[in-house]
Amino acid sequence: MKLAIINPNSTESMTLKCKEVALKFKNSDTEIWASNPTNSPKSIEGHYDEVQSLMGLMQEIKRAEIWGADAYIIACFDDPGIEAARELVSGPVIGICEAAMHMTTVVASSFSVVTTLNRSVPIIEELSHKYGMNKFCRKVRAANIPVLSLEDCENEAIDKIEKEILTAIKEDNCEAIILGCAGMADLTIKLSQRCNIPVIDGVLCAVKMAESLVGAKLLTSKVNSYAAPLEK
Repeated sequence: MKLAIINPNSTESMTLKCKEVALKFKNSDTEIWASNPTNSPKSIEGHYDEVQSLMGLMQEIKRAEIWGADAYIIACFDDPGIEAARELVSGPVIGICEAAMHMTTVVASSFSVVTTLNRSVPIIEELSHKYGMNKFCRKVRAANIPVLSLEDCENEAIDKIEKEILTAIKEDNCEAIILGCAGMADLTIKLSQRCNIPVIDGVLCAVKMAESLVGAKLLTSKVNSYAAPLEK
């Protein structure tokens, strides 16, 4: 199968990080295509950044379709443009927040999300409600670190994430942690070991979900909600 991973921001190092995670855990017959727009914000931190990224994201979805993608991953934890992308293509379109929350409920009866900045908390809380995950989501927490600090591999940023995870374990009584940013995709193993709790990344979850959906030959329904855009 051919799997497209699209990072909606313009930071190429984050795109490469997502690709590296996918290459490490993908099935042997899965081809990975990773890209990002060049005209979108360097990071997506809030509603305005999301809106700015959308047209570039849609263009990358179209490019991936020409490449022959069987499924598409939008590698931003805010899951921007998911519904619009599903209108454009027939293959499954998966958001990393949606994938992480659904897969985590199979291995834990509760979770907390640790994201980057406080301004992302209400966005992720709304996604939890949208995906029917409020029963499982104990709390959405912020480590108060800018997204781009994760690209510099700063130990201080990792330490802040770990501290917030340990606080979540103590205060939220959660059974798993979801990392709420694609820029954290390479930290799961290290943080799982350091914090002694399953720490789950949405990029990896989305890769395995995409492979399952394609293997089951499931396509996006084109009845009503995700029908192709009308010609104007």
